[in-house]
Amino acid sequence: MASINETSTNTSNPGQQPRFSSIPASPSIAPWFQGARRARLAGAHGLKKTIFEEVSDLAGLHEAVNLGQGIPDNDAPDEIVDIAQQMLARGHHQYAPAAGVQDLRVAIAEHQQSWYRVTVDPDAQVVVTSGATEAIAAAVLAFTRPGDNVVTFEPFYDAYAALTGFARVELRTVPMVFDAQTGSFQPDCEALAQAVDQNTRMIIVNDPHNPTGSVFSPDSRKSIVKAAIEASALILSDEVYEHLVYNQKGDERLGLANGFVPFAHTPGAWERTISVSSAGKTFSLTGWKVGWATGPAQLIDALRTVKQYLTFSTGPMFQPAIAHGLRLPREFFTRRAVQLGEKVNVLVDALEDAGAKVVRPRGGYFVLADMAPLGIEDATELAQVLPEKAGVAAVPVSAFTTPEFEGRFASYLRFAACKDQASVEEGAKRLRTSLADAARAVAGESAGR
Repeated sequence: MASINETSTNTSNPGQQPRFSSIPASPSIAPWFQGARRARLAGAHGLKKTIFEEVSDLAGLHEAVNLGQGIPDNDAPDEIVDIAQQMLARGHHQYAPAAGVQDLRVAIAEHQQSWYRVTVDPDAQVVVTSGATEAIAAAVLAFTRPGDNVVTFEPFYDAYAALTGFARVELRTVPMVFDAQTGSFQPDCEALAQAVDQNTRMIIVNDPHNPTGSVFSPDSRKSIVKAAIEASALILSDEVYEHLVYNQKGDERLGLANGFVPFAHTPGAWERTISVSSAGKTFSLTGWKVGWATGPAQLIDALRTVKQYLTFSTGPMFQPAIAHGLRLPREFFTRRAVQLGEKVNVLVDALEDAGAKVVRPRGGYFVLADMAPLGIEDATELAQVLPEKAGVAAVPVSAFTTPEFEGRFASYLRFAACKDQASVEEGAKRLRTSLADAARAVAGESAGR
């Protein structure tokens, strides 16, 4: 078997930190193992637990508040669940149409028009998938081949690494860097220009971004579209947190104050963009696995063709329920975003009070906190003792990076705010009282080695 280290370093600026990370595909390695290595499932002696599993196990062992994985505690809306139960009772047990139930596709098109003034044909420009992850997988399989590269921004959702590994394509990652003007992490646009070349077939954008909580600025979006046009590349926009955007002071000046704006709105983007979303995050129904993709008909045709031979179709009892959910009044969506934003603020305040440095997120489930002010260089060590020492579980952000750029976020932990109010408040209380002590213990052990 080939060496476990699949990463190669970009050397466009010798003697300096690489501008982008490159993980080539190796034809000598089985696709499943290539994907596992990129997702950090492969160790020196075979497959291993992910850091998410480790942290969750420790949370259970020490009865800690689990703010690690992004699994919501909030109850799903009763009226949506009731419809699914009615469909099940009425015998909706067989395959749904491969493209999705007609009513759900119409509801998705109505939603795009009502919220974003985007007009899509429910028959030709919408496909229902088994969660957003299937839509992403189908797009990667439909449009890339060995010798191509896919560009995304890190830290990144780990499925991007695994899926490009399965497809045997090179993964190039461009770092997110703190941007003082927006007060958030934004793509390094100079590195993006270097990473994209004639072999780039797709740029994957996650906006709002997991795990940083950033919303991409208009300037960042323009740079991405420019790079895609010059390379004749597609853009895959993962927008699963579209209804979980909460504004901060100054957003009006930055053009970010009106909530979420689809990437396809960016001038020049529509004709090359596949937009992906799902019901899981919006309605706290992650287990239902109902997602969708919209875009130009020729792109959706290709994605639908691949998707048909993955799961074929998605649960027929869930699709009418999600169609109803997408038609709920606007106040339902804005209220859920406000409620999540309030929980985010509870965690941010507690982490800052404990001495961590926090960049306030603008959307999504998560809060990133830099533990460097508490003397922590490697947050993985802190994550492994935090459930016992502080009664709270979190995951290190390095789990969402390539080895080349791991150091940029080595001292960061990610905390999930998508829990019930009592859990968030209890977690915040424990962080205030115990985080600094836990960090000092870890920092002291590291210094004594």
